[in-house]
Amino acid sequence: MTHETQPTREEHVPTAQESAHTHTHTLDGYTVVELHGELDLCSAPAVREQLDAATSTAGARVIVDLRPAHFLDCTTLALICRARRRALHTGGTIGLICTHPWHLQLLQATGLNTILRPAATVEEAIAREPHDED
Repeated sequence: MTHETQPTREEHVPTAQESAHTHTHTLDGYTVVELHGELDLCSAPAVREQLDAATSTAGARVIVDLRPAHFLDCTTLALICRARRRALHTGGTIGLICTHPWHLQLLQATGLNTILRPAATVEEAIAREPHDED
């Protein structure tokens, strides 16, 4: 039995080191990096690799989705800040999706909520990004 699939707006982009802690796909021209589970020093290499891959091209448009994360520490926050610097340095953008109250509290306590401006959904994160005027 053959199943034909319809094209969708979402496309999974596999990478060399995708792990239990990361999943990357594209949506409407944005690279969405989902971070899963407990994110700490042990998961940092996989997270760093995915964020580096997402921000490796000039003008990269990236969204980091923390909704699947159960726990994150300062190592993860530092990697997100590093990815933001990399994206901005080459004219790209980075958005953050974060809805967990503890994660939002951590962002607020560190002052990163004003820099990373967490959104509740992918659509909200995309709407917050600057768009080229035609």
